[in-house]
Amino acid sequence: MLTHADAVALFDRRRLAWLHEDLDGYLALWADDMTFGSPVHPDPLRGKPAFAELVRRSNAMSKPLRFDVTHLAVQGDMVLAEWSIAITHRETGRVIAWDGMSVARFRDGRIQEWREYWNPAALA
Repeated sequence: MLTHADAVALFDRRRLAWLHEDLDGYLALWADDMTFGSPVHPDPLRGKPAFAELVRRSNAMSKPLRFDVTHLAVQGDMVLAEWSIAITHRETGRVIAWDGMSVARFRDGRIQEWREYWNPAALA
């Protein structure tokens, strides 16, 4: 069973890999058969190759500035997190910030399922 301390450690590894643009380290935290859903991906991405393409494309367009997890709750193998993120658009230099929540399921220390909830208008 996933403990609160385990969940905090996993989220922190994910957060730090993203902030340091360690894409290989970031992707290593995800299970091969993972799924990812978000407001702009209502049909979830399935499998690490599809998700890796999204991660690499996103990183090419934006530089991470901030990723703060403000609340985190654990129920069995599920983790709910509230967070704030800021990025810089690499081409324009524009800073974009938004808040959201994630629901994640972990298996064997890796992220199996991830769903994000945030307002796409915040990115406009």
